[in-house]
Amino acid sequence: MKVKCSVIIFLFMVFSSALPARQPAGNNTTNEISLDSSRYITVDEVKPGMKAYCLTVFEGTEVEKFDLEVLDVVRDFRPGMDAILVKGLDERFIHTGPVGGCSGSPVYIEGRMAGALAFGWTFSKDPLYGVTPIKDMLRVGRSFENQQTLGKNIEQPGLVFDYSVPLNFKSIQKMLVDAYSGTKSASGTIEPLPCPLIVSGPGPYACEFVSREADKLGFIGVPGIGGSIENQDVQDAEKVNRFVPGACLAVPMVTGDISMNVVGTVTEVRDGKVYGFGHSYLGYGPVNLPMATGKVHTVVSSVARSFKLASADEIIGTLRMDESTGVLGRIGEQPQMIPLKIIVERYNDPVKRIYDCKIVDNRLLTANMLRLTLSASAMMLGPFPPYNTFEYNGKIGLTKGQAVTFENISANIGPSEMILESTSAVALIMNNPYQKVGIESLEFDVKIKHENILSHIWSANVSDTTVKAGEKIDIAVVIESFLKGKKEYNHTIEVPDNLSPGQYQLLITGAQGYEAFLRQFASYKFMVENYESLIDGLNHLLRISRDKLYCLLVLRPEGVTMQRAELPDLPDTKVLLLQNPKRALQAQPYMHWIEKSFDTGTIVVDKQAINITVEE
Repeated sequence: MKVKCSVIIFLFMVFSSALPARQPAGNNTTNEISLDSSRYITVDEVKPGMKAYCLTVFEGTEVEKFDLEVLDVVRDFRPGMDAILVKGLDERFIHTGPVGGCSGSPVYIEGRMAGALAFGWTFSKDPLYGVTPIKDMLRVGRSFENQQTLGKNIEQPGLVFDYSVPLNFKSIQKMLVDAYSGTKSASGTIEPLPCPLIVSGPGPYACEFVSREADKLGFIGVPGIGGSIENQDVQDAEKVNRFVPGACLAVPMVTGDISMNVVGTVTEVRDGKVYGFGHSYLGYGPVNLPMATGKVHTVVSSVARSFKLASADEIIGTLRMDESTGVLGRIGEQPQMIPLKIIVERYNDPVKRIYDCKIVDNRLLTANMLRLTLSASAMMLGPFPPYNTFEYNGKIGLTKGQAVTFENISANIGPSEMILESTSAVALIMNNPYQKVGIESLEFDVKIKHENILSHIWSANVSDTTVKAGEKIDIAVVIESFLKGKKEYNHTIEVPDNLSPGQYQLLITGAQGYEAFLRQFASYKFMVENYESLIDGLNHLLRISRDKLYCLLVLRPEGVTMQRAELPDLPDTKVLLLQNPKRALQAQPYMHWIEKSFDTGTIVVDKQAINITVEE
């Protein structure tokens, strides 16, 4: 069954997130600000042909000056939005065209700040940029005054899941991926200068894979250069000096042995607040993300989109607001991050690799960043052979000493199942509407083997298909594994003494068929109505072992289930009453079955059903 999901605050049109909104006439909201005319120049003062320059870093940490020319001021570039159009005159700008990572580079006209480079055209042959006016950038966060508590007590945006249907990891994973679809514009169109997401640490093949996946999140995914990040205890004055207009502004998504850093530029620094990007980061509103200084190694020139190849230096603050005209951070505040440890043993790696990382703590981002990091750690030494087995266990450490743990195995599909279970569980926990729960740690232990452990049912036989109540049924199942021959499993099922005469089904299946059976006849096990049932539902899904063979004698329903309550021994009259369709709480028949499972060390991919007749 498919889980229908939606996002509270998530997908914005590219243009609406890229361009500044002009306040309607007569609007005296707290967003209205007055500019210091000696420091800032307004859009009304800007004319075509005026000389200008921007500040940005093309190499190292040195902020440089790049000459520009004002082409025009476009009123209502989009409804209610203005823009300043500029063209780069510096030879380096002419060579590269618009550069991803220059987002937020401050633009000065007549020695006063006019705004920030924010958007451009894909495949543009000229260094054409759109500038977000500084007045619009300085409004960022003002709707959430008092600034002293900016972002700390504001509810962070998140995902909304439909709990009226059973939990389904595949649907949740699809939502996490599809939520970003449509964030990239078509070739030749105007769009925000995409921020590079620099991936470092796990090896070139893994970096390439993760960078391609990062493109789906609206970034330019870039295999990068390594570099550790530490939270430094630096005096406030020193921190401010490291963030100056034009300096590199990094947002570390993952730090440690694997790093993923988003790179942009500082526009302005005022009273310990840092403004940057000139467009939204991802359009999330209130956030709590790391904010770091950075170093640009070089600018990679590309016909499609040039970008800065950079790495984060040190985390010295927290990004607090992500709005359509820019981002706002505060220097000196400690960001929230989740410790992440991944241990990987791989068939072609002589050493056990341990990745100690930290990952952003964000209801919209954590699951996807975990997906990328787990993928990267598994791909350290390249792609997987067609035959591969993943044995893994995971632990999601929660506040108040709680934890969700799981252990399983998959075959010939790489880390897909491990990632599916891990990221879906994290997303559900972080976005549950019942109880605020913090994730304190994430731990994974992965063993990757070069073998095929798939098997199928070669034969399934019973001693007799016609029995009486109280008699026994002997079952013999032979499974055949790839290159490992056949193995027989035997079991005896005792038919209940009080079983009514009639036809019954004996189901012999692997984990996939077993889960399908539960979803059909005991879907309430995957239903959620409070935090406790969410954890129970996760445990049911996460603990269906794939390396088992399941034998089920399916009996007739007796009683009912209402939500998650099992009522098996009710009189027929009460069952009829509870199943009345006019009742607010719908009752379902309560299914009975006799179950036996065997550890096979293989993944059984098929199932067989045998009809059993119980005589009087």
